[in-house]
Amino acid sequence: MKKYFVQYKPFLIFLAVFFGVYIVLTFLYQFFLNGFENGKADAVTRMVAGNSLEVVSWINQSSYIMESEKAPAFILFFHNKSTAQIVEGCNGISVIILFISFVAAFSGSFKNTLLYIFGGSLIIYILNVLRIAVLTVLLYYFPDYTHLLHGVLFPLIIYGLVFVLWVVWVNKFSRYAK
Repeated sequence: MKKYFVQYKPFLIFLAVFFGVYIVLTFLYQFFLNGFENGKADAVTRMVAGNSLEVVSWINQSSYIMESEKAPAFILFFHNKSTAQIVEGCNGISVIILFISFVAAFSGSFKNTLLYIFGGSLIIYILNVLRIAVLTVLLYYFPDYTHLLHGVLFPLIIYGLVFVLWVVWVNKFSRYAK
């Protein structure tokens, strides 16, 4: 039994760190969300909605957002038409938690790990805001392609970026980099 543990030790450590960090960060995030009044959007979703509106406003100055009275969400209007609803799941935090968990599991030096986590999280946040803004505009012009745009193309872009960031991390900065 010990022979197998030694043989698979790096993999088992990776799994333990990945899931440990993922569970702790998810628990902390849920604790953060529980601090908000039922039916009200959290501060991160509010910030993402505001930043998305700023980007959409570059295209159309009359765009605006309204906080939903029925759900913890923001409705983004483009040309006075409701085109996107921004809910907690749209704020990118779950993707950032996944990113951080992987980087921590393949950690490098403490400084490099922290800098990469900060920089990568910022890149993911910015891409997510741009994703919502572009999706808002595209849904206005192509409402029949909602599933393709929202369910396929844009998740592919955001998770593709995370994958690229992981590959760069492992190959350039982690303790396993060549």
